[in-house]
Formats: sequence, structure tokens, C-alpha cells
Amino acid sequence: MVQKFDLAIIGGSFAGLACARSAALRGLKVVVLDAKPDPGAQVRTTGIVVKEASDEFDLPARLMRKVHGVRLYAPDDRSLDLSAPGYFFQASDMPGLMRWMADEAARAGATLMYGRKFDGGLEYERGVVMGDIHASFLVGADGARSRVAEHFKLGQNRNFLVGLEIECEPLAGVDDRFVHCFADSKIAPGYIAWVVPGVGATQIGLAASRPARLDLGGLLKRLNPHANIRDIRVLSRRSGLIPSGGVVNKLGSRRVMLIGDAAGMVSPVTGGGIHTALHFGRRAAVLICEHLGARGIHPVDALVREAPRYRAKLVLRRVMNLAPPNALINALLMTGPMRTLAQRLYFHARGEAQESFAS
Repeated sequence: MVQKFDLAIIGGSFAGLACARSAALRGLKVVVLDAKPDPGAQVRTTGIVVKEASDEFDLPARLMRKVHGVRLYAPDDRSLDLSAPGYFFQASDMPGLMRWMADEAARAGATLMYGRKFDGGLEYERGVVMGDIHASFLVGADGARSRVAEHFKLGQNRNFLVGLEIECEPLAGVDDRFVHCFADSKIAPGYIAWVVPGVGATQIGLAASRPARLDLGGLLKRLNPHANIRDIRVLSRRSGLIPSGGVVNKLGSRRVMLIGDAAGMVSPVTGGGIHTALHFGRRAAVLICEHLGARGIHPVDALVREAPRYRAKLVLRRVMNLAPPNALINALLMTGPMRTLAQRLYFHARGEAQESFAS
């Protein structure tokens, strides 16, 4: 028997679940399909939520932990503390947060089908047919290597960072006031390595421009002066691709649209995509609801106009892909101009303002 929906969403992570909840609250009949067995499985992100996302969305404090500063390390281990008054990041319990978002979408009225893989579909004038499911509109929120984008011949991500992370029991010695970032072209060429004092765990990871090799062992050696890694107990491992080429060149068609990582809505410099996933997930729901219910502007046309351009960040990404030698990073990182650049990358328009971390 054919099940009919106003909106089908492929992918049950930040973008897909934000879209599902908002669309269901607005009265659309919504279904979410995801190949994962449950919402908290196969997590592929560190889960750092920026303040802008916390201000815009109500996320449960019990699954979050505020971190107020960034400590940036040069290859020679000199460090720079960055902060801004009133600003913070939130480390998160990602499996728990995904399950909470799924529960919220279901409570709003969305139907969630986990363990169901997208195997293609047929787009026609009035919607999309996928086996026993018919939807008036389809949203692809299925990650960096979107099967929706490939199947419907939409824009696809071509440039990536590759990331690797371990989650371990809380490490003694890690200053939990900071997200610790390591600029080192030997262990993370083209990007950074990081240590995040998270929610009941410490996350240790790194990413690099493809096809560079990641050196997790080198990162762990770097941590020796800063944390007790002798008795490290790894709880989980994750890896994945991070789009780094900006928004894809074709965001949708008549009845299909991409959002989140599938659309390349990820900062080419920082790799951050949670805020844009939440924002454009919800925005896509509003646009689709207005289009289906009130003959509003086509949602793809509206999304193309609103999508981030990342012009300056794409230029900086090309520079970072060159993986400057560590001697050059050592020489430049602590200078005034580089401090200003780092301050703006991490804290946006908050300029030079600093919060004191004196003990």
C-alpha cells in the first residue's frame, strides 16, 4: 500500500530532523528515512555547537557543556588563548542529542523510519515516488556523499577534508575551559587537530585536506605535556568526510532539494556545519510549507538566494590546502595579524575583545 506524505526527508541528523520538526509543526505530513538503526548510531561529528546555534535553537542543557575559550597551539607548542565576552561553544553528547531531536520531531508529528535505506526514486510533476512512499516534496539531508544528489543529478560535493576522532574517558590534565586546537602540518596538513573536554568524555581528533595522511599517533605524542594519556581508555572511534568546497552548484529541482552537508553548507575554513544545518533545515521546512500550502515562491529558488556564499573562506581554504610548513606556522601564528584572523574565525564579529582566564 502506498503511503502518502507532503514531505519526505532522507537523513535523520541535524538538518533533516530540524526540517522534519518544523514542517510537522506547520501541519505537513512528514516522513524521515535513514539507514541508521537508531538516531544516535554512527555519529560522525565532534558536535561543537556555536553560540549562534544555541541562541537560535532550544537545545537541552543536560546534553551540553559550555566551553568559553579556544587555546591555539603552534607546532613548537607555544599557545594563544582566544575568547570573547559572552561568547561560548557547547560540547555535546552527540548520540543523546540526536535521539532527543528525533523524539522532538516525532512529538511534533513526523514519522521516523530508521533502518530504511534510500534506494532511489522517481521524480515527476506532482512529487517523488520511492517504492511504497509518495511525497509531494523530497529533501536530501543525507550527508557529504549524498545519494539523493547523485540519484537526482543535483550538485555534489567534490572537495573534502577527511576527519578522524576518538572519544575516551575524561583525560586528567586537560584544561576544560578551552577547546584545544593544534596547528601542525605534519599531523593535520591543511586543517587542525583538536581536543575537546566534552560531556562525560574527552574527544581527540584531527582532519586534513584529502588525500593527505592523518597522524593520530603524532597528535597523541603532542598531548603528552598537556594531558595524561598513559592510561587512555578509548570509548568509540569515528571518521568521515567534511565538505570543504562551499555550497554545491545545483541545490534542487522541481520536487527535490538538498540541505546540510549534502548541500555543502559547511564552512570551508572551520568545517563547522551544525548551525547552518539547523538554520536551513528549519528554513527549508518553512519554504516548502509556504510553497505547497500557499503557492509561495519555489523553495529551491529561495534557498539559492539565501544560501551562504563563503567567498572569503573559500579563498582561505585554498591557502590552507597548501599546508604551510611548520616553520612558517611557528613564525606567524603568534603575530598580531594572525591573532586577529584567528579571533575573527572563532568568534566572528567580536573583534579583539578578550575575556580573562587568569586563575
